Amino acid sequence: MTKKMEYRDWRWQVLWWHHFFLLWSTIEAQTRYSIPEELKLGSVVRNLPKDLGLSLSDIFDRKLRVASEAGEQYFSVDAGKGELVVNDRIDREALCGQSTSCVLPLQIVIENPLHLYRLDVEIKDINDNSPIFHAKELFIKISESAAVGTRFALENAEDLDVGSNSVKTDSLTRNDCFAKKLKR
Repeated sequence: MTKKMEYRDWRWQVLWWHHFFLLWSTIEAQTRYSIPEELKLGSVVRNLPKDLGLSLSDIFDRKLRVASEAGEQYFSVDAGKGELVVNDRIDREALCGQSTSCVLPLQIVIENPLHLYRLDVEIKDINDNSPIFHAKELFIKISESAAVGTRFALENAEDLDVGSNSVKTDSLTRNDCFAKKLKR
């Protein structure tokens, strides 16, 4: 009975290693591209055959396609040239919110034989949002007997852009009676 169990264990190990190496050969190295948000439809990101080491005929003959893990098809492949092109409007703030990093993972699938390429497209922020204040007007009651230098808290401007495109400072026009200092 133990010889029979040892034989089965050995067969499972061989089968497991066979499947591991079969899958290993179908998955290629990861590639990363970087583009600004809000590119026009049809804008070229990169040439896939050149970057993945394929011929242009491979794209048509082997049915190359792009699968997005985000659910939305932001990219497509121009079968005539093999270029990865923008297929839909990409709004970085809608995709990633206030996160400083915004990456769209893609799978490039080629058939006969099956090969999978992992591709990450980093979406860079552009300065496309104006800073806003939640309140249009702010009324502060100040007593006549308020001491010089008395401080009043005011809200800061909010900006949906991140990094170097976000609000760094805001200011209030100074006159003889008032000045605003900003602490961050």
